[in-house]
Amino acid sequence: MKGIVDDSGRAILPVEILCTKHPTGVQVDVWIDTGFTGDLVLPESLVEDLELEVTGSIDGVLADGSQVELSTYHCQLKWFGRVRDLEVIANSGQTPLLGVGLLLAKELRVDYTNLELTLELKAKRATP
Repeated sequence: MKGIVDDSGRAILPVEILCTKHPTGVQVDVWIDTGFTGDLVLPESLVEDLELEVTGSIDGVLADGSQVELSTYHCQLKWFGRVRDLEVIANSGQTPLLGVGLLLAKELRVDYTNLELTLELKAKRATP
């Protein structure tokens, strides 16, 4: 998968979200957030636009240390040639965030010289 680095140095990757309203998918640009250990955070406004089905809520800790309760929703993500079911978190922010949960077993390369991002599936190394 290929993405970009924007003028502010943010690593951005286009992903395709599938939902009841958009069964063939809608492209969303997400910021890579290695401080977020979950899979995907979407702004509440985007969750409403996509008409995602609510699944519950979770307790979260924000970067400033404050604790919050966040609503969760179901969607599907086209991810490395497969459709993956996700429980996404909605927040009051403006930017979709892709977390470490979706980066596991992948190689992320951010090239700030050429403003390019690549994310590749990597085979696990065998332990001796």
